[in-house]
Amino acid sequence: MNIAPPSTNSALDIAAALVEAAHRHGADHADALHTVSRSQSISMRLGNLEDVDRSESAEAGLRVFVGQRTASVSGSDLSPAAIDELAERAVAMARIAPEDKYAGLAPADRLLKGEAADFELVDPSSISPKELREMALAAEDAARAVAGVTNSEGGGASASEAQVTLATSNGFAASYRGTSFGISASVIAGSGEAMQRDYAYRAMRHREDLLAPEEIGRLAGERAVARLDPAAIASGPMPVVFAPRVGGSLVGHLVGAMSGAAVARQHSFLIGHEKEMLFPSDIRIVEDPHKLRGQRSRPFDGEGVPTARKALVENGQVTGWLTNVASAAQLGLDLTGNATRGIGGSPGVGSSNLDLLASETDVADLISDIRDGVLIDYLIGQGVNPVTGDYSRGAAGRRIVNGEITGPIAGFTIAGNLLEMFSRMRVANDLETWRAINVPTIRIDGMTVAGG
Repeated sequence: MNIAPPSTNSALDIAAALVEAAHRHGADHADALHTVSRSQSISMRLGNLEDVDRSESAEAGLRVFVGQRTASVSGSDLSPAAIDELAERAVAMARIAPEDKYAGLAPADRLLKGEAADFELVDPSSISPKELREMALAAEDAARAVAGVTNSEGGGASASEAQVTLATSNGFAASYRGTSFGISASVIAGSGEAMQRDYAYRAMRHREDLLAPEEIGRLAGERAVARLDPAAIASGPMPVVFAPRVGGSLVGHLVGAMSGAAVARQHSFLIGHEKEMLFPSDIRIVEDPHKLRGQRSRPFDGEGVPTARKALVENGQVTGWLTNVASAAQLGLDLTGNATRGIGGSPGVGSSNLDLLASETDVADLISDIRDGVLIDYLIGQGVNPVTGDYSRGAAGRRIVNGEITGPIAGFTIAGNLLEMFSRMRVANDLETWRAINVPTIRIDGMTVAGG
C-alpha cells in the first residue's frame, strides 16, 4: 500500500467551513475536528491467508456554543449541504441544552501559534500488500518453529496513516499526521487443558524501527512455551515484580487519577495527597509529547493548546493536575495541553508519551534479595477502584525464589492499594521506549498474593 498523504488544505477547508456554518446558524463560538485515516492489515494463520482488511475514513465533529450552552454533532458526509445541515442541527441542540459555565474554547492567547512542529511522525515510504503478507507469514513461521508451540492464532502485519485537523472560531487552524506500522504473532503451546497462549507485537511510526518479523515471532513462541505447566502459589504478602510489558498499566492508573476532570468530579484517589511524598525520591515520570517518532506525539492538544514536555512525578510528588478547558476552569488552574478529543462529544483529559525513567540497577540486582516473590508477565481483569486506589487483578507469571526467576505460575491474584504501592516502588535499568507508556521492570514489596 502506498500511504499517500491526505490533503492538508482540504482538511483545513472542511474544518473552517464547519465553524463558519455554525456562526451562520447563530453559534457564538465553535470548533471543528476533522480526521482522515487509511489502513491495511493482513493476517496469516497456519501458513495460509486468514484475513485482509483495508479501510479508509473521513469524518468530522462540530462543537458549538450558544451562550453557556453547548452541543456536539458528528458526521462522515462532508459535502457543503451536509456541513450546513450538521451546523444547523448542532446550534438547535445547543439552544435547548442545559447551561455549562465551565465549557468553552481555549483562550486565543493560549493557542498554538505558527506551524505545527514536525516530530518525524510520518514515514514517506510505501509498502505493498505482498510485503505485509510476507512480514505476517515470517512472524508466524518463526513463532511456530519454537519447540513446544502446537497451534497458532496467527501472524499479522499492518500499515496505517491518520491526519488530525482542528479549527476554532477564535483563530486556530492546524493539522498534523502520522503513520504506523505493526507486526504481531500469537500462538498456543501445549495441548488439551494444559494449553497456554501468548503473543508479541511491535508498532512503530517508521517501518525501519520495527523489529524483524522473525524476532517478534520467536518472542511470541518462547513466551507461550514458558507458560506451560504452571504451578500454584501459596497466599501471603510478598514482593511483586512487574515486567515492562505489564508495568505501564500502573502509570496509566496514576495518570487517570491526575486528570483534572476526575479531580473535579471527586473521582480520584490522589485527592488530598497531592502535596505528599507518594513515591520514593528517585522515581521520575516524564510526559514528552514532542518525542521524535513517538506513538502519541502531537504538537497541540484537542483544544489547540501547545503541548510541552513536563515531569508528572518529581522528587516523590505529583507535579499537579492535567487539565483541559473545562477542568481548568472548574479547578481554577492553568491549561496543561492535555485535552483529548474524539469526533463526538466534549474534550476529555489524557496524556501523550510517558516514560518512568530507569535507575542504574539491573534486574538481577533488583530481585537478588527476594526469597519468595512473583514476576508478573500477564494481568487479567480491571479490578482497580479509581476513587480509593484499591487494586486487585488476576495475574500469571513466574516465581522468584532466592533471587532467581524460576518456573511459571498462574491462577492467582495480586492486591494492594495504589498509594501504598507507589510508595514502595523500585525500578531497574531495562527501560525501552517504543510504547506509548514505557517503564522498566518495577518491584513493589508487601503486596498481597492470593493463590488459587
